[in-house]
Amino acid sequence: MSNNDLVYTTYIKTTPEKLWNAITNPEFTRQYWAGNANVSDWKKGSDWQHVDMDNPGKIHHIGKVLECSPPSRLVLSWFTPGKEEDTSRVTFEITPVEDLVRLDVVHNEFIPDSQMAKNVSKGWPGVIASMKSYLETGKGIDLATIFKGGCSSQAA
Repeated sequence: MSNNDLVYTTYIKTTPEKLWNAITNPEFTRQYWAGNANVSDWKKGSDWQHVDMDNPGKIHHIGKVLECSPPSRLVLSWFTPGKEEDTSRVTFEITPVEDLVRLDVVHNEFIPDSQMAKNVSKGWPGVIASMKSYLETGKGIDLATIFKGGCSSQAA
């Protein structure tokens, strides 16, 4: 890892399969990610999109599936449409720990002075907290509350 890697780790009372579905199933994703969904067939080399399901023509982020090993590892390239020069990489590592699951999200490979790095450094903590809450309680966090003051729910 480099000094520019953004690394987030949390432990969630769930199973690896449920956590995998939380990341890859559009209907699941939109429950904790402010109505946004991750859409793909999740095969290596396939496209993926982070879509605003309340406004389906609005796509916040896109990229390619670089690695896919359900339910333990997913690696994506990540950029905002029209800003391919600011492409980065996101890795989701899912590891069982007794009756919990450890989730490591590593967002890295940013270009120097990346606007994406600035945005996602504010976005991932809220998204991950909302995912954890949804998996453990059935209710995600209102991301609008978290992102008041400068960060949108689309940042991560």
